[in-house]
Amino acid sequence: MEKRLRLAPSPTGLFHIGTARTALFNWLYAQKIGGKFLIRIEDTDFLRSKSEYTKNILEGLNWLGLKWDEEPVRQSDRISIHKKYIGKLLENGAAYRCFTTEDEIYELREEQKKKGLPPKHDNRHRNLSKEEIEKFISQGRSSVIRFKIDEKIQIKWVDQIRGEINWQGKDLGGDLVLSRRATGYEIGDPLYNLAVVVDDNFMNITHVVRGEDHISNTAKQILIYDALDFKLPTFSHTPLILNSKGKKLSKRDCVTSIDEFRDMGYLPEALANYMAFLGWAPKSADKEILSLEEISEIFELSDINKAGAKFSWEKLNWINSQYIKNMGSIKLSEIMRKYWDDNGWVPPSKEWAYKLAILLRDSMTLLKDSIDQSKPFFLIPKIQKEGQDFLEKKETKASLKLILNHLIEQNTIKLNKERAKEIISEISKMHNVKKGILMKSLRVAFFGSLSGPDLIQSWELFAEIKTDRTRIERCLKSI
Repeated sequence: MEKRLRLAPSPTGLFHIGTARTALFNWLYAQKIGGKFLIRIEDTDFLRSKSEYTKNILEGLNWLGLKWDEEPVRQSDRISIHKKYIGKLLENGAAYRCFTTEDEIYELREEQKKKGLPPKHDNRHRNLSKEEIEKFISQGRSSVIRFKIDEKIQIKWVDQIRGEINWQGKDLGGDLVLSRRATGYEIGDPLYNLAVVVDDNFMNITHVVRGEDHISNTAKQILIYDALDFKLPTFSHTPLILNSKGKKLSKRDCVTSIDEFRDMGYLPEALANYMAFLGWAPKSADKEILSLEEISEIFELSDINKAGAKFSWEKLNWINSQYIKNMGSIKLSEIMRKYWDDNGWVPPSKEWAYKLAILLRDSMTLLKDSIDQSKPFFLIPKIQKEGQDFLEKKETKASLKLILNHLIEQNTIKLNKERAKEIISEISKMHNVKKGILMKSLRVAFFGSLSGPDLIQSWELFAEIKTDRTRIERCLKSI
């Protein structure tokens, strides 16, 4: 039998890292077992579902490299089918009409609160006669459809992550509402637990991988599967993503949507790599930087931890920096070019851009770092206080004059890395000046401070755009 997994997001918000990790685990396992990865958009919450959120989810999946194998299914297109199966449950006695009003439910909840009991429906209309049903309808009462749950029943399943799970019927909150309120003999809009079961069966889903917050839903859904004589999929419940304090991750922890991770300067490969290790601990991996294809080869749901996984910005940043360091100069320069374009910076040539990408590559954590780190190569930077203090030293002024005179005298000689090193050595020997003083003086001239990327490589780039002498002259005038 073909193995089929799915992601079933609700388009009620932007594509979040929790949903993205669920998608990743489904995709990886589908690759591992030679199955298919499918998408179902659960858009039946008409007030909150928006097409822009659906677009955001699909674009986010594409960006991460999580390609789906069939056209996405929209749950809202199948409402009539969901109602059909609710009708079947009514016909076989597994479900019934419940006319309890909102006021009656409120009174029940208040009474339970006073007694210290958990909220639970009392199933008061489970055994209404035909005459009683007709009386309620004639009074204009609307009804929901409830699914009968035997309080004595024990629901068991073997979870691929958590092993055997047991759930008692009495702990499921009373008979389950399958559809919203409707008048007469109509069936209202189907709710989550019914629609999920019907659609997973329709899509021939064999494995359901989702968050641990769905464990109680799984217990309810197994009962619906049985009542409809559907084949059960294999269930797996992943741990929650936690913050540094061990609490459930929320937007208050500065958690962002996937497209915001992209805008912050994270690479999709790096984010996917990090998310895979967020709760998954492979037995066979001897390194942490792995492609999705490499991860899928060793991925096992049984290797996912039961405990929550703590989100770490530091670890994500490190992984992202490793991907940048290993990126080719052409690809990196093309990415950096987008940031340069946004700032109106134009490199003199592709080769110059490649050299700048190589120069900055090892010092970048985020792609966005290329803005600040590239800026001194396009705009002459302001001299910082530490740089100004260094410029006021006598040996600094003398060093810069010696370098400038050397450049003027040998104006016809093209300056590259090798020639730059020679100039430093020649001046140092000829005028008995320490190389460190010469290089620090140049660094202040080029970057306005005593810190920055490799000086010799930077000098070659400045020379190519003919701003090395300009920057030195600027410093001599300010002394």
